[in-house]
Parts: sequence; structure tokens; C-alpha cells
Amino acid sequence: MTAAQPALDQTFRALSDPTRRAVVQALSRGPASVSELAKPFEMALPSFLQHLKVLEDSGLVSTAKSGRVRTCTLRAEPLTAAGQWLEAQRSLWTRRLDQFDDFVLQLKDTEETP
Repeated sequence: MTAAQPALDQTFRALSDPTRRAVVQALSRGPASVSELAKPFEMALPSFLQHLKVLEDSGLVSTAKSGRVRTCTLRAEPLTAAGQWLEAQRSLWTRRLDQFDDFVLQLKDTEETP
């Protein structure tokens, strides 16, 4: 396990929920207040705040309070790290599938040659 693995685990855990993914998507358009973010969801505010806490704990979201308004901002670093990990996996599996394809073609050529 690498040093970045726990942070990556938290990022994927946070993104595993559709409500949290929707919040991340909303915040990709810019900062928003907690009440603005909670508005589209049919859940009590305390339930929504639990989702927000998971996003904060993962580092995906930061919050700042100004008076009575709590504003949330998306932090790109965890998403960048997750994207890099996914790209590495895609690259690995593309290579493996290309190797498998080459192997199958070699077998086919061997079968066709008398």
C-alpha cells in the first residue's frame, strides 16, 4: 500500500454515493452555500450534513463560515489523484488486453497453418 492509498480510499468512498457525487458535480460549477446544495435533495438537513462531512473528511470539499452562511468549495487535488490512479489502471489493462489480443491472433495463425 502506498502512502497515498488511504486518501485515495477516502476519495472513492466519498464518491461511492450518488448524493455526494451530485454535490461534487454542483460544486464543479463554483462555490455554493450548504442550503443551496441541500435544496435539490429530499432529505432532512442533518442527513445532508452527514454527506457533506464525508466529502470534507475525504478532502474533496472545504467549507468556510461567514456569519450564518457556510459556503462549500470543491478541492481538485483528491479528484486529480483519483483520475491519475484510474488512468494508470486503464493503461495497465489496455496493455494487458493488447497482449491477450496478440496471443489470440498468434493462436489463430497457428491453427490456420497446416
